[in-house]
Amino acid sequence: MSGFLDYIPGTSPLHRLNPLSKLGLSLVLCACCFISDVHLYILGIIALNLLLAASGGIIRRALKMLYALLKFSVVLFILQVLFIRDGNVLFTLPLNIPITDKGVMFSLLFVLRLLAATLPLAIMLSVMQMSELSGVLVEKLRIPYKYAFGLTTAIRFIPIFMAEASDIMMAQTARGVEFDTRNFFKKVRLLLPLCVPLLVSSVKRIDRGAISAELRGFNYRKRGQSFHQYKMKTLDLAAGLLAVALVFLAIAV
Repeated sequence: MSGFLDYIPGTSPLHRLNPLSKLGLSLVLCACCFISDVHLYILGIIALNLLLAASGGIIRRALKMLYALLKFSVVLFILQVLFIRDGNVLFTLPLNIPITDKGVMFSLLFVLRLLAATLPLAIMLSVMQMSELSGVLVEKLRIPYKYAFGLTTAIRFIPIFMAEASDIMMAQTARGVEFDTRNFFKKVRLLLPLCVPLLVSSVKRIDRGAISAELRGFNYRKRGQSFHQYKMKTLDLAAGLLAVALVFLAIAV
């Protein structure tokens, strides 16, 4: 089963962008969410993320990520609303808990920023191979190869660790552990024992990866040894103009 950060091949304009343009555009989309505090603008950023995902043929993955984030955002929204007491009281809950207009607006802004700032990087990583990301970081941004390799390796391990955690949960469920319980606190308590076997398997995997990298001459890799040339094209210019327009619009509104 493919992870939510696995590369999805394709020939869409989003796939053909320079890796540096993909990274820059995603960072600009994230930054614009914090430059502007207008709810409609941030909703527009979320819609733009979904349009980019549709153009790259990964709209189903984007919608799944959005749905997962929405469930988490509902919890954050409720917590924010309950603890913010500034502003005019809209109504009062039992136990004399006031719900204010500032609390609602701030909580909504917080949740929208979370959604809009999380989607861009996940979408771009879905249409960009990790080798391209490490290559452009080293060749264009002059980041030492060790740091670029560490970053891309950490990103690669995220779906692997999630798959291993799922396998451990299935094995423990077969042994009678009730992971399907609806009790939130009980589920959190059941997740804690997962840490030990997951940590052991992670250390073994990292050790094997380190040995494999050493055997392939990892310490002898230098800048300029890449076979790929990351040249800018017309699509990259269009992505740059879009990024500039988004920043100016965020400042203007």
